[in-house]
Amino acid sequence: MDDEILHIDDDDRYSRLRLISWWRQDRLAAAKVLVVGAGALGNEVLKNLALLGVGTVVVIDLDEVEASNLSRSVLFRAEDGGQAKAEVAARRAKELNPDVTIRAIHGDVITDVGLGLFAEMDVVIGCLDNREARLWVNRQCWKVGTPWVDAGIQEIQGVVRVFVPPDSACYECGMTSRDYQLLNLRYSCPLLRREDIQAGKVPTAPTIASMMAAMEVQEALKLIHGMPVQAGCLHVYNGVANTFYTTELPRKDDCLSHETYPEPMRVNLGHAATAEAVFHVAREHLSGPLVLGLDRDLVAAIEWPQLGKRRDVMRPRSKVGVAEAVDPETGEAGVPVLISMVEQGTPLAGRPLAELGVPPYDVVRVEGLDGAVFVLLGSDRDRLMDAPESHSPEDNR
Repeated sequence: MDDEILHIDDDDRYSRLRLISWWRQDRLAAAKVLVVGAGALGNEVLKNLALLGVGTVVVIDLDEVEASNLSRSVLFRAEDGGQAKAEVAARRAKELNPDVTIRAIHGDVITDVGLGLFAEMDVVIGCLDNREARLWVNRQCWKVGTPWVDAGIQEIQGVVRVFVPPDSACYECGMTSRDYQLLNLRYSCPLLRREDIQAGKVPTAPTIASMMAAMEVQEALKLIHGMPVQAGCLHVYNGVANTFYTTELPRKDDCLSHETYPEPMRVNLGHAATAEAVFHVAREHLSGPLVLGLDRDLVAAIEWPQLGKRRDVMRPRSKVGVAEAVDPETGEAGVPVLISMVEQGTPLAGRPLAELGVPPYDVVRVEGLDGAVFVLLGSDRDRLMDAPESHSPEDNR
């Protein structure tokens, strides 16, 4: 029998990749990946995902390009200053490979991305610079069973972590009391965000960003192909000594992040609908007084009882700075009125979900005497995923 002849099509941009024995380009073309953060790590991750031909990529970042980004971010140029990082990075990654659909969201992953998006993804890749966002992504991924890959870098050191719900250790399993202490520093005594806590100012070199981002994408590749990964482990690289080691995180059975949601009920409602509209749907499955839970505490108002003053706010707690709780005339500190649930029949129930801090394509929980139902705001999906390849939270207002 003649030896099998291998033909290489040089007109196929993926021909060298297809030479890898386990490679399935069709799986990559069908894959959906959410990239959280478009800084130094995010630039490298997006570059690699585009080169590999991953079918759909969604990238979210709340910042704009500034001069200090140019030494570490391969997709940014000097003329991009002041533009949204996510949109610039998506546009440049698209230039690398027009086959890839890249959706950019200029916004905050905590307040502007619904749980439905996390559920639709095959993998989430974190390119973040703070614990609060990592913890949020971890909890969202666990609720819907989506694996995620995280990385952190400093100077020329880095770490990559892979988390696969529901069985592996998660990001919160590895948090220490010091981590929680630093996390709480972001909020003041009145439970509002402190503006003076700076994030993202860690010294890093572009070399370590390239290395750790490459590892993140490589782990995502393995997950997409159904290959084994070391879930719940830290892969730590020391660039000074050129040493690399892996350590396993202990899984905490009582970890708060391990909450998982059942399959939600998809409805033809969006976050422009009122809470009462959601109650109407849930009433078919629940009896008794109904309550809608808010995943993001809502600051309804700031009150100054000593002054007899009140100012309406209606924004998620992470979006309200401590300066807003100071009366401009007297300098007196006020107290935020926090809301974590909305009861049927109350004035708040008549407000649009968007005004209650619910983002588009989210999953909301309604509780009654019979338990709880989970409702997916499905009508937001097409506008988010099939819209032109850039998106801002204001587009949903």
